[in-house]
Amino acid sequence: MSRYHLPAQSTADGQYDTVVTPESAGWGYSGLKILELGPWGTTFATGDAETLVLPLSGGCTITCDGELFELEGRKSVFDGVTDFAYLPRGTEATVTSARGGRFALASAKCERRLPARYGKAEAVPVEDRGAGTCARQVRNYCLPGTFDADRLLVCEVITPGGNWSSYPPHKHDEEREGESVLEEIYYFEVARDGFAFHRVYGTPDRPIDVTAEVRSGDVVLVPHGWHGPSAAAPGYDLFYLNVMAGPGEDRAWLISDDPAHAWIRSTWETKGGAR
Repeated sequence: MSRYHLPAQSTADGQYDTVVTPESAGWGYSGLKILELGPWGTTFATGDAETLVLPLSGGCTITCDGELFELEGRKSVFDGVTDFAYLPRGTEATVTSARGGRFALASAKCERRLPARYGKAEAVPVEDRGAGTCARQVRNYCLPGTFDADRLLVCEVITPGGNWSSYPPHKHDEEREGESVLEEIYYFEVARDGFAFHRVYGTPDRPIDVTAEVRSGDVVLVPHGWHGPSAAAPGYDLFYLNVMAGPGEDRAWLISDDPAHAWIRSTWETKGGAR
């Protein structure tokens, strides 16, 4: 099952430190590239996918469809939310960065062509989720109700060192009431060159078994199955970017908790946390 854990640089190609396409992942929609830019620019075509340009470190200027977007960006993923840009399918974009930086290009194959748009950092909903050792911060960049897209779903999570997130384990691989089908990419960064652990497991009918030590730049693919926890080692804050997309007619992020561990959510309320 190691094909689901992609160590840093293992999929590098030119200016891209990470390249995950639907074809390389063996699924239909979700993709991610991590673009490393020095003080120069690059031009790329979005093809049949809508794309979110999300600064991980540094800022950039983007030209697309006659629009110009100036992204202030951020020093690092641990310094708070960032502004971002949405690029439609079937376009060409040029990205330049005066001082260089690293940028996530989160994508989803889609049918509708929506306009290119700028996303303000101050408009990104930020929520505290969980409580105690399950407390984490979730930044909801491109989800239903936060930013319009055809299929793409993007959020990021900060987990303090010693805490668990993506917990209780949950899945989204069946089209049924309360659950939607979504492929998911986890991209990790860990503070202070630390490490974390991530778990994915399946059912007898659809087995998958991943227990991975993850470090900065690593990726874990979740085609199906229960996923979680993401466990941050004590002393090392954990960041991960989630990129999701699926075949459903409705763009929805609906999950089912593993019944063996779902009860844990109820304990957060007594500790003043959020579900």
